[in-house]
Amino acid sequence: MRRARMPETEWLVTAEEFERFPENPHYRYELVEGRLIRMSPASFEHGRIVLQLGSLLHSHLQRHGGGIVASDVGFKLKSNPDTVRGPDVAFLRSDRIPSPAAAGFVTGAPDAAFEVLSPDDRPSDVRNKIDDYLERGVSLVVVIDPRKKSVSLFRPALPSATLHNEHEVLDLSDVIPGFRCTLREIFE
Repeated sequence: MRRARMPETEWLVTAEEFERFPENPHYRYELVEGRLIRMSPASFEHGRIVLQLGSLLHSHLQRHGGGIVASDVGFKLKSNPDTVRGPDVAFLRSDRIPSPAAAGFVTGAPDAAFEVLSPDDRPSDVRNKIDDYLERGVSLVVVIDPRKKSVSLFRPALPSATLHNEHEVLDLSDVIPGFRCTLREIFE
């Protein structure tokens, strides 16, 4: 007797279900249009650059104010199906900081999202992430490539720009008032 094959249906995850998933020390996840996307653990160089960049931003904001910087925070960018992205580093202006009592992912986009590339990142996945951020209101996406020691900037409705020289100045003052640093400061 032949069995009729049942059509496979895809199970989409909501942001609320995603929040309740148990922590996994071996992998990180993002939720993209209801689908879990597994990401490899960060390499040493990746983690070092994330911390260096976060320290530069945090130090600047401590002195000058204007917002906060955070790492590995989930931002719910889209609903039905849900998309939750977790930039390596995120900046939020002071007027957009969620209440400390707020539970769950931040609803909406950060003002700036910083991504540090890993060796296994596929260009199409990185481009999709950049597009998700820009389409959902992020004012600035910064992609840092540790291998090439370069920094690429993406803004809505403007052409992207890439800095390659360690002495070039990364000027983010249009989004993070007064913030400037050299590429060398990020990669040292």
